Amino acid sequence: MIFNSISFLIFFAIVFILYWFVSEKNLKLQNLLLLAASYAFYYWADSYFLILLIGSSAFNYLLGIYLDKTVSGKKKRLLFYLGIVQALGTLLYFKYFNFFIASIIGAFSSINISLNIHTLQIILPLGLSFYTFRTLSYIIDIYRGKIEPANDWVVFFCYVAFFPCISSGPIDRADLLIPQLEKKRTFTYDTGVDGARQILWGLFKKVIIANSCTAASDVIFQNYSILPGSALLMGAFFFTIGLYADFSGYSDMAIGLGRLLGFQLTKNFNYPFFAQNVADYWRRWHMSLTSWVTDYVFTPLSIAFRDLGKPGLIAAIILNMVVVGLWHGARWTFVLYGFIMGLYFIPLILTGNMGKKKIVEEDKLLPSFAQLRNMLATFTLVVVTNVIFRANSVADAIHYYSGLFSASLFSFPGKNVDLRLLVLAIAFLCIEWVQRNKDHVLQIQRIASPGLRWGIYIMITLAIVDYWTSSGHKSGFIYVKF
Repeated sequence: MIFNSISFLIFFAIVFILYWFVSEKNLKLQNLLLLAASYAFYYWADSYFLILLIGSSAFNYLLGIYLDKTVSGKKKRLLFYLGIVQALGTLLYFKYFNFFIASIIGAFSSINISLNIHTLQIILPLGLSFYTFRTLSYIIDIYRGKIEPANDWVVFFCYVAFFPCISSGPIDRADLLIPQLEKKRTFTYDTGVDGARQILWGLFKKVIIANSCTAASDVIFQNYSILPGSALLMGAFFFTIGLYADFSGYSDMAIGLGRLLGFQLTKNFNYPFFAQNVADYWRRWHMSLTSWVTDYVFTPLSIAFRDLGKPGLIAAIILNMVVVGLWHGARWTFVLYGFIMGLYFIPLILTGNMGKKKIVEEDKLLPSFAQLRNMLATFTLVVVTNVIFRANSVADAIHYYSGLFSASLFSFPGKNVDLRLLVLAIAFLCIEWVQRNKDHVLQIQRIASPGLRWGIYIMITLAIVDYWTSSGHKSGFIYVKF
């Protein structure tokens, strides 16, 4: 069951009615309904691993309580490391075990040594990376004394399994979501309407922009060896736009669903293609992951390497970005992607510009020349580097680059690229630019005419329905597999 499906629409409608009209006056009953809905959603999507989700929740719930009550420093550290081993051990087994085995086999094979070991048939559980990071930060924050453990098991189990976020985030922290689960929620018309608008925009991004751009980029990446460099550039461009529209579309829908249920979830995207440099880009892209890794990976590393000065900071950034890359999956392309993204920070560190936030003024319709130059340079770096992210192997990425950076880069792509899709993608970016200071594009209250606003909503809805009925293309979200 995916957000962009009729089955989910029916599912959420039932949950919404029961949530607000049957159990509104009883917080415990409301949370139990939310937990049941989350487990039903998960079971529908991945029935095999629901028991793993429940087991992880129970383990970390009990561990959090014992960790908080333990006074002895030695015992407290033991419990803490037990939680780290459980979380990372589960993640390493399901997501990275075969990667390590295949890498070892390949390394020995390169020196003509054959190992009699084999990879296993391991299925990646739905949302494992997301809910593992959620429980991991929970245990770390209790150990550091930043939060107190949840006393109500229903509240904690809901925090781990909250169905709008379980498959692709955002990665909400315990200090944000658990307090909201512990207190009574009220439905307000304005919040509900704005949540519905955000869902509609997220659905538009997924169904119209992401599906169209991803389909076009897939054709180009599958046939890159026979296409000119100009078409390969468009393939990388369409992939980047499609990836963003897909993932940010999911995040918009998750946040909108959360608002309809009375929750304020973590913002996950802040118009990243208008970033002025790579550091700014990562402050705007997959923000819940970036802030998580910054707090729990980069900060400890930067403290450990602080005596090394700028070289230590560079090492911390590169290792941090490798973790970000590897989080996406067990492939050397993701490792290389993270490493190269880390390298892009070096000029910013050396010039002292890494922490500086450059923002285009709210009241300006057009950026200055310098701002436009910085945005285009950053966007180009992202598009070109995303070839590695998309490629099936490092070798495929190298071959793709050899075709991209050739004389044919300056040729006309012709029939290899749908120019109508290019116009649509550029128009999409222009709309986002105009609304860049809003939480989402459909916050159009400044349009005085209600008729015009409703006309926009109806046009978007009809476009989504038309795409659905004409193409029959109801693909899942990209980040579900991460």
